[in-house]
Amino acid sequence: MAKLYFCYGAMGCGKTIQLLQTAFNYEERGQKVCLTKPATDTKSGEGLFTRIGLRRETHFVFMREENLFVLIRSNYADVNCVLVDEAQFLTPLQVDQLVEVVDKLEIPVICYGLRLNFRQKDGGFEGATRLLQVAQEITELKTICECGQKATRNVRFLNGKLVLDGPDILIDDGKTKIEYRALCSKCLEKYRQEATK
Repeated sequence: MAKLYFCYGAMGCGKTIQLLQTAFNYEERGQKVCLTKPATDTKSGEGLFTRIGLRRETHFVFMREENLFVLIRSNYADVNCVLVDEAQFLTPLQVDQLVEVVDKLEIPVICYGLRLNFRQKDGGFEGATRLLQVAQEITELKTICECGQKATRNVRFLNGKLVLDGPDILIDDGKTKIEYRALCSKCLEKYRQEATK
């Protein structure tokens, strides 16, 4: 029976690596996959890129207004699995369309993404929130903080300084150094105290 899966974790926990490994496993067994991601993710064009250097092209990228059920039914109904990277950028409606892919096309869909944005207070990303509500299986992928403890928080730094407010998506303008780090709550609090001094 097909299911909708959500694999989430903090920055650097290996979400894209896990996605690529899953694709490899399907293909090694002679099965077809469809790799996709939202066009909102611009860091590697239409491809998937990992921090350790693995790369692979997607089958398609999609805009926020596109209907994923229609796209997949029309072009990828013969695949054995749909793999979605950067799933936090999905709209709630697109998550529901992926539920349709699972229920009507009987194709498993595995989504990989962040659970929370860097602000930590407003419920995170709308796509991740909807996935947490409707996914049939939810898995946390773990990583460590700079102190060695489990990292659960995504934190934004601009020019080396902690930033606690701003837009969810910030495009590098070439003038400001944008950096994201995965921290534990204790280290996040340490940086917050330093930022308010």
